Amino acid sequence: MTAHPPAAAIITAGGIGRRMGATTPKQFLPLKGIPLLVRTLTAFQEARCFQSIILTVPADHQDRATKLLHSHGLASACQIVIGGETRQDSVQAGLNALAEDIELVVIHDGVRPLVSQKIILDCLQAASLHGAAIAAIPIKDTIKEENCGVVKQTIDRNNLWRAQTPQAVKVNLLREAYAKADQDHFSGTDEASLLERVGHPISIVTGSETNLKITTPEDMVMAEALLATKSNPTPLFKIGHGYDAHRLVVDRALILGGVSIPHALGLLGHSDADVLTHALCDAILGAMGAGDLGRHFPDSDPQYKGIDSLKLLTQVIALAESLGYALNNADITVVAQRPKLASFIPQMQKNLAAICQVPSSSINIKATTTETMGFTGREEGISCHAVVMAVSA
Repeated sequence: MTAHPPAAAIITAGGIGRRMGATTPKQFLPLKGIPLLVRTLTAFQEARCFQSIILTVPADHQDRATKLLHSHGLASACQIVIGGETRQDSVQAGLNALAEDIELVVIHDGVRPLVSQKIILDCLQAASLHGAAIAAIPIKDTIKEENCGVVKQTIDRNNLWRAQTPQAVKVNLLREAYAKADQDHFSGTDEASLLERVGHPISIVTGSETNLKITTPEDMVMAEALLATKSNPTPLFKIGHGYDAHRLVVDRALILGGVSIPHALGLLGHSDADVLTHALCDAILGAMGAGDLGRHFPDSDPQYKGIDSLKLLTQVIALAESLGYALNNADITVVAQRPKLASFIPQMQKNLAAICQVPSSSINIKATTTETMGFTGREEGISCHAVVMAVSA
């Protein structure tokens, strides 16, 4: 983001919330255990781009607001200013409290607690470049004009937007607009309406349907649902495929899935040549877009000479975790003419599941032959395919 002039935020919290049907003013009501106003102020504090945050409240709510800021660790970041009878009066009081070096101000409703960092910063940046900006969303519904309870006409919605906050503006422009409104005894519904009267263009920043203004009990229900979705986001899934093959030779142990299997021949390789575990590792790395086993554990590196491949799997799982993913399940097919592997599969599943931190049932292992065809059928080697699904943690 391009650097912007010194900025401050004014958070208005003067409503009494008659439509909420509660005795407590809506800005102090809890949303998932945290007051609406605290959530709003925290969003602006975390933006880390404001020299000051000014909270405007009615005089009879000053003590309550002060205690709220102290109890939630916001007292040092916010300045409380007594607001007026209207929103316009309250914002004027906030403007009067600004430090002289502040050039940009962002005004936001205290009961829009789900505002995103992106919207805050986008509004600030647009105002820095163009003088003034508001968050708004395009009208999606058909708009009807009414007269005496009867539809008069349908309004063209193509150029209609629903205004939200934040609304950001250069301080000198807003002071000019307020002075004109005072002179004309004009009362606007928001800061943008004052700027419009004096001919200042206002850029539109795309807001969000989730940037709710809490006005009714239904809004609170929607906000709780949005927070629940945010705290439990839809998981992301990634799929990976792995393949490996090793030659069968004498004087080598046959190890598959960390299980030592009695057989006259074993698999040749720089490590223990556990072809099954290697295929699983490659599948996980593939899901992560992280290359293959050879990139991470090259056979030219002596530290991997004869290494237990389960140790390699442990490191691959750790890599996936560092990228925010965990194994969901794996489907593995071992291709070998001999020996018969069915009796060893449960222990293989147990070994791999323990490292992958999943139930054994999430590691499906199958063994098949090629009916004596190909290098596996001639018992020259063993190959393995693995497919995995990883899920965001």
